[in-house]
Amino acid sequence: MNPAAPTIVDPLVGARMFVIDQSRCIGCEACVQACEECGTHRGQSLIHLEFVERGATTQTAPMVCMHCDDPTCAEVCPADAIKQNEAGIVQSALKPRCIGCSNCVLACPFGVPKYFALPDQMMKCDMCYDRTSVGLAPMCASVCPSQALWFGTEDEFEETRSGQLMHEFRFGNQVVPTKVATVVADRTAGPVDVMTADDAPRWQDDPFGLGDG
Repeated sequence: MNPAAPTIVDPLVGARMFVIDQSRCIGCEACVQACEECGTHRGQSLIHLEFVERGATTQTAPMVCMHCDDPTCAEVCPADAIKQNEAGIVQSALKPRCIGCSNCVLACPFGVPKYFALPDQMMKCDMCYDRTSVGLAPMCASVCPSQALWFGTEDEFEETRSGQLMHEFRFGNQVVPTKVATVVADRTAGPVDVMTADDAPRWQDDPFGLGDG
């Protein structure tokens, strides 16, 4: 008798969601290594681990695809290769359609998509759809020792974590709603403003205002 196939669930759904808490990142790169092992990535690591300001701090910040509600990468694709599924997950470009033009790479406000010469295709984080579609955490979140990358329900977050969840970013006058949540100190302040003045404190440096006193 064959074992029952895993039940396909609405990914991240109903309840479970992918959360990034930049303040918890310790720069270990466990997420980078784990990302290569996701079955949908063909051995490529599709997560960015950035230094916030290399000359002044060792603070690092993980960045995955934020899965925008209205993805710019899909809008600018001339070959209609980038699709958003019914659960809101923005997927890598379809190999038969992708022409390698890199429009999506240039258009993404988060700098997420990557063009790979082999296999001549744009690829990006698809939130480990092979895992999240059956209720498992993305590979990066499953190995993050500091839980800077986290997967769970909003109730679980409120019970075990500090900070509040924000699903909106501001780029100038444009507000970009995202499926992936970011941890902030106070969401009543409005969307995370990515384009702050050079002399203003940046949200990644001190998201909870610990340096204020």
